[in-house]
Amino acid sequence: MYKTVMMKPHDHVAIALAAIPEGAVVHVICDSQTYTVQLKDGIEFGHKFAVVPIAEGQDILKYGEVIGVALSDIEIGSHVHVHNVEGKRGRGDKLGDSVKP
Repeated sequence: MYKTVMMKPHDHVAIALAAIPEGAVVHVICDSQTYTVQLKDGIEFGHKFAVVPIAEGQDILKYGEVIGVALSDIEIGSHVHVHNVEGKRGRGDKLGDSVKP
């Protein structure tokens, strides 16, 4: 059994607590939610993978917080990282016109 962590049941991603190979079937449990995910990519320790489909332009939730926006559609089991996510945290240019840095 592969170890993962998912903090909030409405998160879009889970985190690998050890390297998990491509094609592995992972059971992610968070509160009363259980996700069975077959990984489309190998996932390194500390990296994220999608537990639900994420649409291009959609905010991505991790630990109950928005961590970025999807740059393309992300399938269940896909690696979620800098190649398909634009970060929003700490980005003054993403605050909007009403907030000045």
